[in-house]
Amino acid sequence: MEKGYRHISLEERDKIAEMKSLGQTVTDMAMALGRSKSTLSRELRRNATPAYKVYLSHRAHERAVTRKQEAGSRPRLKSDQVVSYVRNKLEQGLSPELIAGRIELEQSGLSISHEAIYQYIYHPKTEGRAELIGLLVRGHRKRKSKGIGRKERKTKIPNRIPIEDRPLSVENRSRFGHWEGDSLVSRKSLAALNSLVERKSRLLLLTRLQRKTAELTTDAVILRLQELPEKVRRTLTLDNGTENAQHEAITEAIGIQCYFARPYASWQRGTNESVNGLVRRYFPKGTNFSKITDEQVAKVESLINNRPRKCLAYKTPLEVASAFVALRP
Repeated sequence: MEKGYRHISLEERDKIAEMKSLGQTVTDMAMALGRSKSTLSRELRRNATPAYKVYLSHRAHERAVTRKQEAGSRPRLKSDQVVSYVRNKLEQGLSPELIAGRIELEQSGLSISHEAIYQYIYHPKTEGRAELIGLLVRGHRKRKSKGIGRKERKTKIPNRIPIEDRPLSVENRSRFGHWEGDSLVSRKSLAALNSLVERKSRLLLLTRLQRKTAELTTDAVILRLQELPEKVRRTLTLDNGTENAQHEAITEAIGIQCYFARPYASWQRGTNESVNGLVRRYFPKGTNFSKITDEQVAKVESLINNRPRKCLAYKTPLEVASAFVALRP
């Protein structure tokens, strides 16, 4: 019997036609050809002459070859429902991998691989192919190192508590309420954005600042975090920018303990840096933050918080965070 499927050859089809004309059964054919009965039954059903159900080997072979060629020329998604879902999510900025992981959570009974989505996007017959390719998120080009290290300089932050003193429990993300903070700036304006990201859920709180000053940054952090229950305001890890100099005022106001990463060690706030990369897709470098509105910022915050993540088993930050605190979608 056959070991692993192989396509039926023209010679085999000649033998099938001959044995069928002699009145032999599918079982007889299968034994003679070393094929399974299901393979022979499918061959006779699919490749016989449609009108008269007569099996002619050369015609059967032509039909099989044509069917194989047409299968390779069809876009790779299973149904109009899947196509609609994939296109909608691509327009929302999701990658094929995120779409493939998310569809099973949102559409019961549907599934698709990320590879099939890529094949669909790049297929010559896909409608709007160029636009779909343009929606794919491209990775950043790797920056060339100049081989010159930065010297660590003294910070201007009073009573700074180093990250080494931060509780070890922050690292394993086992508890909700450990945050990282950062500023996004632009050379085209004095206005800036303040971003706060919760480590376990990747939840983002994004606030526009008229200026990146210590006073305005402190007010923004207090305003956003005081809306949350005290139990989810455990720690806040910051960089060494002077806008974070009033960290003690934050601790006094809302009880959250602030810690500081080492200078030029952005990987120590990797969660925040990663989410900032998503923010930059909507507000790229060079954006004049003085010309965007608070409503635009709130919309981007919502889009990112409703974006599924592979690291969250394809749930969204909002879905994960909602298990710990009541939040609006």
